[in-house]
Amino acid sequence: MTETPPAATVTRNLTLDSREEATVLFGPRDAYLRGIRDALGVRIVARGDTVQLEGSEEQIGQSERVFAQLRTIFRKNTRLTGDDVKQVLDIVKNGELRNGALVVGGGEGSKYLRPRTDGQARYVQALKAHDIVLAVGPAGTGKTYLAVAWAVSLLRSGAVKKIVLVRPAVEAGERLGFLPGDLISKINPYLRPLFDSLNDILEVELVKRYMESDIIEILPLAYMRGRTLNSAAIILDEGQNATVSQMKMFLTRMGHNSKIIITGDMTQVDLPRTIRSGLQDAVNRLKNIEGICVMHLDEADIVRNPLVAKIVMAYDDDAKPKRS
Repeated sequence: MTETPPAATVTRNLTLDSREEATVLFGPRDAYLRGIRDALGVRIVARGDTVQLEGSEEQIGQSERVFAQLRTIFRKNTRLTGDDVKQVLDIVKNGELRNGALVVGGGEGSKYLRPRTDGQARYVQALKAHDIVLAVGPAGTGKTYLAVAWAVSLLRSGAVKKIVLVRPAVEAGERLGFLPGDLISKINPYLRPLFDSLNDILEVELVKRYMESDIIEILPLAYMRGRTLNSAAIILDEGQNATVSQMKMFLTRMGHNSKIIITGDMTQVDLPRTIRSGLQDAVNRLKNIEGICVMHLDEADIVRNPLVAKIVMAYDDDAKPKRS
């Protein structure tokens, strides 16, 4: 009987941004490091802001994925918890990319939409675990698509009875009143991305039937005022273009047995400079409230054409401070 030779040992160094980042990532008395070591079977030696990883190629790859996700969480939230570490380890070690599918459709027509990055897997877990999720990240990271897919899966499973898809109708150089056609014609361009996501996930005829029976609504944010929505999945897309008062109005539409998902990209705010983004305000106000999750995606989660990630990074360079 031929024995499988042991995997070759690989050593790789990871340099962190600062001692502060290292202290947070290592955890109280290095508890997070021990958790990563025990879960992945990798040897970890920490010296200052450098982490040395030693193990098989697979173990090193998994460890690097874990540290990449934990660093993203820390940079966006300025903190890290034991639950964050456990969640990331579950995703990387237990194959959440393969197993964390969203089931949409029904019967033979069912689709299984799987997260394609570790960040998207964390996003799907957040959708399943929280009643309100704020998803912030650049274009192409699947924020809206996965939110719509989650809403459809809730509808088809009977967990909710209605889907409401909302967008702020922010004028980009044109006023709605000056556009030709009736109201539906005027707002259609602002709502088209939501139609596109729905029609990609469900059959067009089914979407049409759902909309005719008001099971699915797609409408401008202003039309939410005065409503209370029970047993509904409610999605606000392009949330960065809602004002603070509009965001408060939207969040307070939530009724019993409902879910809210807000998506947005803080690099694409179309509001006047003097008006604060309601999404940025909500992230700051709500991030520590139990039952609400603020989920950050980044360039590593972009799943469109590979050029999109490069384009996003090129524009991000303008926002970074220049060293003299």
